[in-house]
Amino acid sequence: MSQKTCRKKIKEFLSVEVRIASEINSDCGTDFFYAQTVHKKKGIEIMKTQIELAREGLITEAMTKVATAEGFGLTPETIRQRVAEGHIVIAVHPNRPEQKVVGIGKGLRTKVNASIGTSSDISDIELEVRKAQVAEAEQADTLMELSTGGDLNLVRQRVLAACNLPVGNVPLYQAFSEASRKYHNPNKLDSEYLFDLIERQLADGISFMAIHCGINRFSIERLRKQGYRYGGLVSKGGTFMVSWMEYNNRENPLYEQFDRVCTLMKKYDAVLSLGNGIRAGAIHDSHDRAQMAEMVINCELAEIGRDMGCQMMVEGPGHVPLDEIEGNIMLEKRMSGGAPYYVLGPLPADSGAGYDHITAAIGAASSARFGADLICYITPAEHLALPNEDDVREGVRATRLAARIGDIAKYPERRELEKKVALSRRDTNWKEHFPLLMFPEKALEVRNSRTPENNSTCTMCGDFCAMERGLSLFAKDITGDKKTS
Repeated sequence: MSQKTCRKKIKEFLSVEVRIASEINSDCGTDFFYAQTVHKKKGIEIMKTQIELAREGLITEAMTKVATAEGFGLTPETIRQRVAEGHIVIAVHPNRPEQKVVGIGKGLRTKVNASIGTSSDISDIELEVRKAQVAEAEQADTLMELSTGGDLNLVRQRVLAACNLPVGNVPLYQAFSEASRKYHNPNKLDSEYLFDLIERQLADGISFMAIHCGINRFSIERLRKQGYRYGGLVSKGGTFMVSWMEYNNRENPLYEQFDRVCTLMKKYDAVLSLGNGIRAGAIHDSHDRAQMAEMVINCELAEIGRDMGCQMMVEGPGHVPLDEIEGNIMLEKRMSGGAPYYVLGPLPADSGAGYDHITAAIGAASSARFGADLICYITPAEHLALPNEDDVREGVRATRLAARIGDIAKYPERRELEKKVALSRRDTNWKEHFPLLMFPEKALEVRNSRTPENNSTCTMCGDFCAMERGLSLFAKDITGDKKTS
């Protein structure tokens, strides 16, 4: 369809009230979807966000895609309602029409984020591109590009070009890195440059940003009055912002000018993820006054941002003992009005370095169970080194498994796949069994490396296979949905 015809259809859309926007969308595709959200106001074209359109009763193409991807009877109208309430956010971007559309929030499958990025010690753009591709191949739902070393614009652009996942970032990383290079002192960052940088990164195609708006003078004072911490400050962006505030004796510009942040995010319909720069880095710091001060502020800002028509998400909590995870999620949901919760880890122990992908997976399963919506993976390199490709692979797999375990508990009605796995294992039907698994290639690799004499069994039990013996005893008694074809 020609651009002229598309413009005509857009004009028609703007002149009539249509409930389902995609009814007009024939051949213009994603480009038309974004164009159709442009409403004229005082002669200025302003793109409306997913939450604004949802509140107008419009079911966008992105909402329909989320409903289709999720399945389990979720309808586009249900997605629209929850987007309108701020309980679901949708990662989209007008400049990346081929990007995967991902919904995060209430009633949806718990999503998994993989983080990559250079450091001042290791800056290899090709490595980061490969890591992004590994994360996508391993079925991560979103990606965060968190580089602090090398050509930061180039690495971001290369990663965006290399994958179709929604890509997020932390703008403070580049801001402080460039200030450090220019002035040899990150505390000399010009706050105006920070806002310019945010827009430039959004224009490149960033779909969600972790922005540390919740750190302010009040929350820093809590750190001082409680005698600092056992585990210190562990957020790079958060720590450097605290340093900037102390050095300049000024308030956090991201908090002070929060409306400006929201305006930039709305311009690209990006999700504003309220970063937890004062998260606990040790279980003994979990839910201390400083962490809770930032959490309260972030939850307030989530409400303000929603009212402005910005898609909002809250981040937390870092290192948290297992018995405190449920309470943490309850507090975030209650105080934020049900905003999607992006959980970093969490790590329920501090002593698992080398296997912290497992430490975090235990916390992630519990978090997903109690209502977390997006889990940031942890790799085996956590606390030790910059992750490589194998670390990314293992981190995504462990976190996907943790999210699945949490979802099995969170959504008991969605356990049908597990039943099919059990039946095929009971019947030693390997042909049907392996395709049902989360990691079929790995399972086949292990089985084929130790081939049994009897192909219907495995070398764990051999002639003493409980499955085979049990089936021989009770095959005639199997009824109902315990039968297989």
